[in-house]
Amino acid sequence: MGGAGGMGGAGGMGGAGGMGGAGGMGGSGGGGGNGFAAIVSKEVYDAMFLHRNALYAYESLVAAAETFPAFCNEGSLDDRKREAAAFLANISHETTGGWPAAPDGPHAWGLYFTQEVGCENGGCTGYCDATNQPWPCTPGKTYHGRGPMQLSWNYNYGQAGAALGLPLLTDPDLVTSNGTVAFRTGGWFWMTPQSPKPSCHDVMTGTWTPSSQDQMLGRVPGFGMTINIINGGLECNQPTNAKVEDRVGFYQRYTQMLGVDPGPNLYCDKMQSY
Repeated sequence: MGGAGGMGGAGGMGGAGGMGGAGGMGGSGGGGGNGFAAIVSKEVYDAMFLHRNALYAYESLVAAAETFPAFCNEGSLDDRKREAAAFLANISHETTGGWPAAPDGPHAWGLYFTQEVGCENGGCTGYCDATNQPWPCTPGKTYHGRGPMQLSWNYNYGQAGAALGLPLLTDPDLVTSNGTVAFRTGGWFWMTPQSPKPSCHDVMTGTWTPSSQDQMLGRVPGFGMTINIINGGLECNQPTNAKVEDRVGFYQRYTQMLGVDPGPNLYCDKMQSY
């Protein structure tokens, strides 16, 4: 995750921007219990992720979802299905090991990588913003992309750790060694608004209402808006590129598997980024 500059995915770097405070989570509506587990069974999850890394076990995602009671638990049943599909689609793109001619299709390879390719052995030291006083870099640690949302930069590890009660700034490798921690970092990013951006959760559940300025800038509810929140600076407000097509391809596959219409505004080519 590269803050205002976007998230790079396992294969690349995001931008250098920052993210706001830890934010909060919504609470009204929904069906109670674990919203994600009620929407996505283990059987369906395994069929979605035919080539996933062992870190990303279904049980780990269900456990992480307990941290965020509103996740996949607000709005109508169709809203909740679309939110699950949108979350899974975006983390699939961030971690994909697929390619156009991949066995089982390019969108069966989500959750393949646990960290940014080439950074496994401390080789990526460029994700330290030494000017960020609240979240200083720990000597000898690197803050490259890790986990399902490719958490990147010291200030994002610091904020996520503070929100989740985890020492991610001093032990960033927790994100690649503990599946529940990995998914909790993804859930934190998904559920937390970073002003002026809404949270992806609020977009997919219909809680977010675009302002007149948002509407003028093409920011409207739908899957495309989650792309704008996650990596709009690199992927939106331009002719649709391969990264966006990949995200949308995952989303369309997952909505079909969950038996729900994908809804409107899947793309972000007409959306001004933040």
